[in-house]
Amino acid sequence: MSLAQQVIEAARAAGVQIATAESCTGGLLAAALTDIAGASKVFDRGFITYSYAAKPEVLGVSPETVEAYGAVSAEVAAQMASGALAHSDADIAVAITGIAGPVEGSDKPEGRVWFAIATRESVEPMGREFGAIGRAKVRQASVEQALCLLLGAIKR
Repeated sequence: MSLAQQVIEAARAAGVQIATAESCTGGLLAAALTDIAGASKVFDRGFITYSYAAKPEVLGVSPETVEAYGAVSAEVAAQMASGALAHSDADIAVAITGIAGPVEGSDKPEGRVWFAIATRESVEPMGREFGAIGRAKVRQASVEQALCLLLGAIKR
């Protein structure tokens, strides 16, 4: 059974709705979840906020937070996850923001990704350094990490 299928089944068993907020993965997480039959019972919606401007406009991320910490940070990931909850009917949301490939002039290394899980009670950010393994592999590893975080949070 795939990890996405485990998340969908766990959410169904727990009676929770899921939302996603994605940047560097560009909707791959939402696609992985909605590839599973029956996902419509537990997947409320996904937000793809790839640009800096989209994060405040769509999810309510503070522009000051983006300016102070950068779009790839624990603070922004946490606000993305909280924003996904606030703008959906979900009980749990996961956010992903990171650097999938090399970015000229960036002080943040390729493969750095921040995640956050938000529920009505808490928001927990978590960072990962996947390294310079290539854009596609960073994005896929990010989806797998987000699915693991969702599964763990649902089973708590």
